[in-house]
Amino acid sequence: MNKIRIMDVPGTEFPSGRITRVLLGSNGAIDGEYFCQGYVIVYPGGTVPIHEHTMVESYTVIQGEGEVIVDGECQPVRAGELVYMEPGSAHGIRNTGDKDMHLMFVYAPKQIAEHWAQEQSGELQ
Repeated sequence: MNKIRIMDVPGTEFPSGRITRVLLGSNGAIDGEYFCQGYVIVYPGGTVPIHEHTMVESYTVIQGEGEVIVDGECQPVRAGELVYMEPGSAHGIRNTGDKDMHLMFVYAPKQIAEHWAQEQSGELQ
């Protein structure tokens, strides 16, 4: 059995206003075989910038509120809701509340998301 405490996993701070902890996947605390899962805290006004990739992905909002954009369509999202994105769709999420927004992401197949390096370099904002 592999067991971790989510908040004990070191996170990566991104310039768009969030911290991402990869729990399961190629660069995660546990190297899972088929998919990647992570925990994100998006600070008020922060985002996961609009990006696209070849994997399917879902966001599950655990706490807070915001808006999610998928292929140009923007909808409010709040705790208890899940959004599924098809491969190749342009998507992102923004915290529109005044408290941290906590969410889980899952994508498959597992690989390291290219948009993280693009965001760190300033290419994505």
